[in-house]
Amino acid sequence: MEGKIAPSLMCVDLLNVERDIKLLEEAKVDYLHIDVMDNHFVPNVTLSFDFIKSIKKVTDIPVDIHLMIDNPEESFHYLEDLTAEDFVCIHYESTTHTHRALGMIKNMGVKVGLALNPGTPIGVIEDLLPDLDMVLVMTVNPGFAGQKLIPSMLDKIGRLRVLLDEKGYDHISIEVDGNVSFEHAKLMHEKGADIFVGGSSSVFSKEASVVENCKKFRKIIS
Repeated sequence: MEGKIAPSLMCVDLLNVERDIKLLEEAKVDYLHIDVMDNHFVPNVTLSFDFIKSIKKVTDIPVDIHLMIDNPEESFHYLEDLTAEDFVCIHYESTTHTHRALGMIKNMGVKVGLALNPGTPIGVIEDLLPDLDMVLVMTVNPGFAGQKLIPSMLDKIGRLRVLLDEKGYDHISIEVDGNVSFEHAKLMHEKGADIFVGGSSSVFSKEASVVENCKKFRKIIS
């Protein structure tokens, strides 16, 4: 299966966001991955709901919103003007009532994602599969860019792909986030990953332009 590229907007130049978005449009990326952190669920603060609104005004690229926040259902009302092509993803541990929160996302008319931290077993998703369009495997501990891949996460991707296929949910995508370098993306793709969050080690690598990096990335995950 051909993979899809979701550049992390944590890595854009915040003084030149629209310029960088135009480059990503030229590169024909599939999604724009937007991390929202609250300094509680993860030890960092990043992009905001207002940032998401601004992005939706300047591009038609679908957004892939990754909410790394406590009790995300209390913030869904900030998400406006989303389309059926957009993803909203929450973490399994971020809310007491995961199933209810996923239902609220579905009622927004968008695609539903559930993120698993490195220490979260894949089995927690089994009773939630009918509600999911995507499972996000964190291949580093969430909170900061530039971390090293946790090697055991490659096996986790493979086990998740087997679980989804055996349960009859082969349509559910597997997204990977964390040190998704060109080298690691190849291994992740071989294990069954579909959507790749590209950051400083791939899409935004200083060794080439964003457009050239995306071309290289596309060949690796095709």
